[in-house]
Amino acid sequence: MLEAMKTMAQRSVMERLVLFVNHVISAEPMALDKLRPHAGRQVLIELDGWPALLPPAGPFAFRVTPAGLIEWSDEASAATAAVPDLRVAIAAGNPAALLTRMVTGERPKITVSGDAAFAGDLDWLIDNLRWDAQDDLARFVGDGPARELSRFGRFVSGALREAARTLRDLAPRGPGAAPEPPPGAR
Repeated sequence: MLEAMKTMAQRSVMERLVLFVNHVISAEPMALDKLRPHAGRQVLIELDGWPALLPPAGPFAFRVTPAGLIEWSDEASAATAAVPDLRVAIAAGNPAALLTRMVTGERPKITVSGDAAFAGDLDWLIDNLRWDAQDDLARFVGDGPARELSRFGRFVSGALREAARTLRDLAPRGPGAAPEPPPGAR
């Protein structure tokens, strides 16, 4: 029963993630133009070194639709699919460090293999696509409140990024390494 609930939760999360990513992609016509030539191509995302103590995660397979959007391929269809056009392996041996890198805006360490043109276009999307939360909020609450909520969101986001950077700087550098003392504390 627990396995069925996990599968249902994963499916729900992945479907909503795909809806969100497609919302962001569809808001930028150039992103659609970059993806349309890759219709039918598949990208497989793997989490390398994922800790065995945590529940298994991935691999995650996505396919580009003729409209230039993405669709998630569940585990059953991903396992039976042919070799993916692009394989992305994300270093996930330390999920907390991975999350910290993502929160601070740093790219995680990745290894990419497969079609170079497809990889280049996906890289462009990662570098250039951003969610316009203020525009989406304005549809519900109007321009003024959306502007203020976005300003508050940017403040909170900046504070979280700074906290994550501070935690990263205080974290040990390697196995058994002690954090460096603050300057002047010797």
